[in-house]
Amino acid sequence: MSEDIIENTFSNYGLYDVDEFLELNLPNTEIKIKKISENVFSYSRLNSDDDLIEKIIPIKSSKLQIELCPIRPLNFPAKRTTHMYLDIGTPVFLSEHSSATVFLRCPIEIGVFLVHDNHKDSLDCLTCDPVNSRFCLYGSTESGTLCKYEKTEIVESYDDSIPFVNAVLKVNMQNELSKGLSIDKIVFPISDNSIYYRDSKAIIDSLHAILKKKLTLEIIDIRSEKIQTDFTLSPTYEKIETVKHVDMGVE
Repeated sequence: MSEDIIENTFSNYGLYDVDEFLELNLPNTEIKIKKISENVFSYSRLNSDDDLIEKIIPIKSSKLQIELCPIRPLNFPAKRTTHMYLDIGTPVFLSEHSSATVFLRCPIEIGVFLVHDNHKDSLDCLTCDPVNSRFCLYGSTESGTLCKYEKTEIVESYDDSIPFVNAVLKVNMQNELSKGLSIDKIVFPISDNSIYYRDSKAIIDSLHAILKKKLTLEIIDIRSEKIQTDFTLSPTYEKIETVKHVDMGVE
């Protein structure tokens, strides 16, 4: 999705209190929450393909509170993996025994949470960039790892995320080998990384990528590193399947 998206006016991430009606505008998506009776609200989400998602939300109080925030990109087009494959458009060359730090864009999805009693329930999740939501296989067809795939690029700082489309990830790269090599991809379990937000910006826990030798093999060892930030930590989204049929016995 183009960066032209940031020229439009969209809603921000964060907490929203709903007394009677709330409308949230996201790229290619419109969310409406409406009070339909005492302690009951309706929720509807319409995307650019005119796909409509509707839910009824009964609550204990007269006011509904939701949180709109970035979440890990693990649910679309289907929940199949926890690994992320970032294909770096311009490879990073590290000479022997050198290091570098780069910022990469990483895809996100959007979570909608129902907030009540100091608890956050997973209400809905969506992607604002469905065209680029796809998988790839890292490794051989017999033993490779299925990954979410994204063609990414190096950006200047944490300020360069595209609202509702991606977050910025800092990668600390280090070459412990006695020769120079290029890094053109980063593959890692994104389930180990938390996501944070402020206004329309999103960032992700850092990665430390080390080029090293293991026995006779040259490998890249990648591990997650927690970041210190004043951004708000996003909740973890738990996708719940709708109950369609229940067998009930009678004593």
